[in-house]
Amino acid sequence: MDDCVFCKIIKGDITSTKVYEDDDFLVIKDINPVAPVHDLVIYKEHIRNLNELKADNFKDFSRVFEVITKVAKLENISDGYRVVINNGEDAGQEIHHIHFHIIGGRKLGKIA
Repeated sequence: MDDCVFCKIIKGDITSTKVYEDDDFLVIKDINPVAPVHDLVIYKEHIRNLNELKADNFKDFSRVFEVITKVAKLENISDGYRVVINNGEDAGQEIHHIHFHIIGGRKLGKIA
């Protein structure tokens, strides 16, 4: 999608700090981190949110947790981290391209 920030990052049109990349996912540092480690796991295919995943995506997308655990090890936070996905505007999704947040590097409080 032409106006999607994450699509532009995936194409290399916008610079980012890359943590990990494979054929299906790109992991970058969040530019507004809420913790010492705050990475974004971005599915390379433009899909707005979880509700738009199709059967064709499930094979690739099922690997997201493998990617998340690899990144947690790379970032030295595998002892404790939070994984968040904001699905839709009411949940706080700001960029409408499916992505997960990996948050850690300090003790995190409870989610209310």
